[in-house]
Amino acid sequence: MTLTGTQTEIFPKGGKISAEHCIGNAWMKLLVPNDGMLHCQVGNVVFEPGARNNWHRHPGGQILIVTEGIGYFQERGQPIQIIKKGEVINIPPDVEHWHGASPESECTHIAITTNTQNGIVVWMERVTDEVYNQPANGN
Repeated sequence: MTLTGTQTEIFPKGGKISAEHCIGNAWMKLLVPNDGMLHCQVGNVVFEPGARNNWHRHPGGQILIVTEGIGYFQERGQPIQIIKKGEVINIPPDVEHWHGASPESECTHIAITTNTQNGIVVWMERVTDEVYNQPANGN
């Protein structure tokens, strides 16, 4: 499968993420299911331009590894951060946040949910257009 030019996908896009947890189109392919030994879950997530997930938190924390495109990441009460291919975002346990693609670019990242024995994800409200359209750090 080809993205653009000579770029190729590392992992398949996976299934579409529920509109209940996301604005716009996003897909996830579970790469490592949660288990009782490693206590982590790993997925490949693809957001189309402008797509983002709801505010949420991970009781055990999360690591995002951006593999393609340009995206946004925001912790509650902090400015939006631009995230790019090759960047790693460490999210401590229970920090409320959201992430997704920038308005002009798809964004793909590996999402590692850690310490899943504490819980996987707690979903909250949608990220409004007003929040999403705030100036991002790095613009």
